[in-house]
Amino acid sequence: MIRKIACGAGALGASMFAATAAWAQEATDAATEAAATAAAAVPTEVVAVVEEAAAAVPNPGNNAWMMTATVLVLLMILPGLALFYGGLTRSKNMLSTMTQIGATACLAMLIWVMWGYSMAFGPTPPEGVLGQFISGGSLFLSSVTPDTTAATFSDEVISEYVFVSFQMTFAAITAALLLGGTVERIKFSAVMVMIAIWLTIVYFPIAHMVWAGGGLIFEWGALDFAGGTVVHINAGVSALVAALILGKRKGYPTEPMPPHSLTLTMVGTGMLWVGWFGFNAGSELEADGIAGLAMINTFVATAAAALTWMLVERIMGHKPSALGLCSGIIAGLVVVTPAAGNSGPMGAIVLGVVASIIAYFAVTKLKPALGYDESLDAFGIHAVAGIVGAVGTGIVYSPALGGPGGEDFVMSAQVIVQIKAVLVAVVWSAVGTTIAVYAAKMLTGLRVSPEVEVEGLDVGEHGERAYN
Repeated sequence: MIRKIACGAGALGASMFAATAAWAQEATDAATEAAATAAAAVPTEVVAVVEEAAAAVPNPGNNAWMMTATVLVLLMILPGLALFYGGLTRSKNMLSTMTQIGATACLAMLIWVMWGYSMAFGPTPPEGVLGQFISGGSLFLSSVTPDTTAATFSDEVISEYVFVSFQMTFAAITAALLLGGTVERIKFSAVMVMIAIWLTIVYFPIAHMVWAGGGLIFEWGALDFAGGTVVHINAGVSALVAALILGKRKGYPTEPMPPHSLTLTMVGTGMLWVGWFGFNAGSELEADGIAGLAMINTFVATAAAALTWMLVERIMGHKPSALGLCSGIIAGLVVVTPAAGNSGPMGAIVLGVVASIIAYFAVTKLKPALGYDESLDAFGIHAVAGIVGAVGTGIVYSPALGGPGGEDFVMSAQVIVQIKAVLVAVVWSAVGTTIAVYAAKMLTGLRVSPEVEVEGLDVGEHGERAYN
């Protein structure tokens, strides 16, 4: 009996299942037909917009990498550059140098979110020629929300706040770098005024011209992966102009002014090298193969430049020095910046060697011959190695030399574009810095008194000493 009931129940279940399956199939067919009809009724433009919106979701891995890269660039400023520059000054100006760098970075960050980002990367550049030099539409980050995104160099996007933060650290360190030409004699108040004006009329327009779509140099097709023109040529030329206007330090060049702590300079150099991976590899805006290329290039170009500087010292009859090692490291980091993702490793090594040789002679021969007092050689290393890197990128980009250029790459044409970009950066920096420094001079007096300069800016400007 139980078996018969079970069989009957099985037959009933089978018939019910068959009916349900038939009904489900009919429903599925109807739904598919309705969906196809609805899709056909939607304009293709709407479909494209919907697909694009669906794709514009930040990759968490890329976001995480870019946050890390941003913090690495901050490490370059505080404590990296502060210790590097601070160790190179006399002990009586150690804290003054570090304070100027820290305060400059803070000021740059605030100005960046108020109007700097808008001028460099805002969504609505002015119509006509002006749009080649500045942008707009995002004062006080008015166009940025947690949901907005910034494009990378592929189909990926990152959160716009992350992009804003990353580019903010570039503005901060560039402004701090130019202080290498003015330390040990400029007023703190003058630094604050000069930097605020300089960022507005020099850095933000150059960043837009080089890196923003529609920018003058960007549209030329110039190659600047991480800031050869925007950061290093810009800061180095500005440092020289500011130093010339400010005048020589009291006692220069007859009075010895050696670095007071090469130990701290070496520590700062190491932090700069570590942070530079965020600077260079981070400029890809993604954690991909090109970021890896920028990473290896940052290793090998720097290593080659460091050893080359010490070798040149030996050839010129001097002992290979710790200062030479640090100077070579910085020269290598600078020269590879525009070429980081635009060169093969062998090309990066060549750039490191060439830049180190030229920068060495700029610092040890050109500077004394011309007699200018550009205190910490921001021009001799950053501007000179930056120019070598910017122009050299047009050469090492060639696929024949291991670069990532395509089969249609024309080296001569690219080198001409690179030279034009360098010239624009040099002229814009020089003119804008002249305006910024004279404005600061008019408002603050620019230079400390002779008594304060002799006593030291640590006590005279800040009321404290680095060493008690």
